[in-house]
Amino acid sequence: MNRTMNSYRVKWLIRCLALLIFANASFAQSPAEDFNVLTTNARGILPDALNQIAFGFLNEREKQIARLTTREDITTRQRYIRERFLKAIGGLPERTPLNPKVVGTLKREGYRIEKIIFESMPKFYVTANLYVPETGRGPFPAILMPLGHEEGGKAHDAWQRVAITLVKNGFVLLLFEPVSQGERVQLYDADFGESKVRWSTSEHTFAGTQCLLLGHSFARHTIWDAMRALDYLVSRPEVDAQRIGVTGNSGGGTMTAYLSALEDRIKVAAPSCYLTNWKSLLETIGPQDAEQNLPPWLADGLDQPDFVIAFAPKPMLMMSAIRDFFPIAGARQTFRESKRIYGLLGADEKFQMVEADDGHGYSLPRRLAAYRWLNRWLKGVDAPIAEPEMEIESEADLRCTETGQVISALGGETIFSLNRAEAGRVKPQRNAPQSPEDVRRLQQEIRTQAQRLTGFAKPTNKPALRTFSTIARNGYHIEKLSIESEATLPIPALLFVPDGAPGKRHMLLYIHENGKAAEAKAGAEIETLVRSGSMVLAIDLLGLGETREDADRMWSEFGDFYSAMTAILSSKTLVGMRTQNVISAVDMLAARNDVEMESLSVYSNGKAAVPVLHAAALDERIKRVALEEMLVSYDAVSTWKIHYQIFSDIVPGALAAYDLPDLAAAIAPRKLTILNAVNPRRILMELRDVKPHYQFAQHAFAVAGASSSLVIAERKPGQPLAKWLP
Repeated sequence: MNRTMNSYRVKWLIRCLALLIFANASFAQSPAEDFNVLTTNARGILPDALNQIAFGFLNEREKQIARLTTREDITTRQRYIRERFLKAIGGLPERTPLNPKVVGTLKREGYRIEKIIFESMPKFYVTANLYVPETGRGPFPAILMPLGHEEGGKAHDAWQRVAITLVKNGFVLLLFEPVSQGERVQLYDADFGESKVRWSTSEHTFAGTQCLLLGHSFARHTIWDAMRALDYLVSRPEVDAQRIGVTGNSGGGTMTAYLSALEDRIKVAAPSCYLTNWKSLLETIGPQDAEQNLPPWLADGLDQPDFVIAFAPKPMLMMSAIRDFFPIAGARQTFRESKRIYGLLGADEKFQMVEADDGHGYSLPRRLAAYRWLNRWLKGVDAPIAEPEMEIESEADLRCTETGQVISALGGETIFSLNRAEAGRVKPQRNAPQSPEDVRRLQQEIRTQAQRLTGFAKPTNKPALRTFSTIARNGYHIEKLSIESEATLPIPALLFVPDGAPGKRHMLLYIHENGKAAEAKAGAEIETLVRSGSMVLAIDLLGLGETREDADRMWSEFGDFYSAMTAILSSKTLVGMRTQNVISAVDMLAARNDVEMESLSVYSNGKAAVPVLHAAALDERIKRVALEEMLVSYDAVSTWKIHYQIFSDIVPGALAAYDLPDLAAAIAPRKLTILNAVNPRRILMELRDVKPHYQFAQHAFAVAGASSSLVIAERKPGQPLAKWLP
């Protein structure tokens, strides 16, 4: 543990402990009232199902790659890779002046280190060190070195060893700091002297969540920084622009692979500790932080070997660690597949792999292999280069800013300010509806966009119902059910049925973020509703309740990240899949002869609320809906820099098409109650702060002749739900 534990992470730990205690209390039932329905691997249902979808895409891709047999086939594949890659990241920004400045120089024996600041976008400052030989004749071959996620940024020991070794052997090197590294911390806390969220990867994923909502990838920013760094590098008179290589480790290995696929100016590449394949990732560590994911990569039939294929037949050395967390088995499979492509192009010797029996990092065996590879292909000398004795510079000496942080020394833009400005540009500017017909057209537009972006497909078959057992209680009984449909995985459910004469009853669909058992105990909220005469169906949405994932797969601050990202990579969303759960449950109720569908009501809260809002907007059989502790809007996410457990609510591209208040407008004139809305930190908001988000929806309800049907209110502790869903 780092000696500095900031208050934010302390709060996370406290919250996680509280959640663990709550979960144990919520799900530990007495033997007489075991509310679990599924008997095997309930917690693996969601990740296993998503992996199978992903594996289907990957298996089809394997067949496509096997059919590549000619140079023309490979050229066509390369065009496809680049086209889909650029689309996945949302395209590239406009080139603007770099405005580079050399702010200091360190003179060393045989070379100098220039301290550089440039703007990859207007006022978006990038800090870098340029290592330039002071012996020999230029122009020299040059190496762009994107950095990994290790602490210290450009001052990290391994990066300096690479730079000093190569500059002493006649190479120019540019080491530039990516977003959240070194002097470019985006959530810098001056009191603690580090990021508010401690890790660069956490900053990436907070910003990446915003990027997804805006319809692009966080990788767009990291790639653009790298391309602009390359622009600067080739502008230097000391550099031979026809002899440019790139190498990096971990996150720098990621960027090396990305640039290899996208940048024609790169002639030689040596990625370290990154390349594996997606099947191995999904079977082990799962999707990683934001820039590692390029939705909908898997659905587009792409995998990590495609970075190599796109670069062929130029020289690439693939460097791996046998004991890396990036699986070595996947790395070997990627090598074999890519080696065949190089062979078809008559360039077998230009693609090689080096393995070292060590762990993650740019260790000496990989560094030595990279030196020889870069020397061979950029200087025509196939001979080893040994690391010399060297003095490692201090982080302070390599700084480009007076304070050691761009944000305090220069100000300018951050990734978050760029995202907020983008949100203002992409959000639809809708005219307020003036007539009921206008409202209907608006609703159809919103529903169409929601279906398209969530990947929702309405179930077409009648769901099957399996009854497992019955629990008898005073005045009612509970049926343990599983709702099964070809469109969804099994949905565990509890049906609470009041005793009495047969006939149609008022029906409430109850969907709690902690699952069907959360309020199922005797004396809890569901019993109160049943004793008032309602029949209640409580269900577990996919990945919640009984089917919630194992805790060791969770990133507690993001919530359901692994499954949500796997879904997004496969052109699906958890929102869409859970919306299908809700509508399958409605289909099941509609098929019963004891349900009064004309007054069907739905209650939901927390992480279950956003899918229920989507379901209510898409299915008019839901007549009344109450949503408690729901995320107030997607727009709020673009304003708040730090979020908590909202990743499962994310719909890529939503902010450019619709927002949660738009879905509310799509429910008019039916009854919608929003209770205790929360901000992106999952903190209860004041009503005066919630209502402005819903002004457009309120107007739509008024034009539809149902002003009183949209209620935004506070539910105080102890207030019965029947007050809001009579």
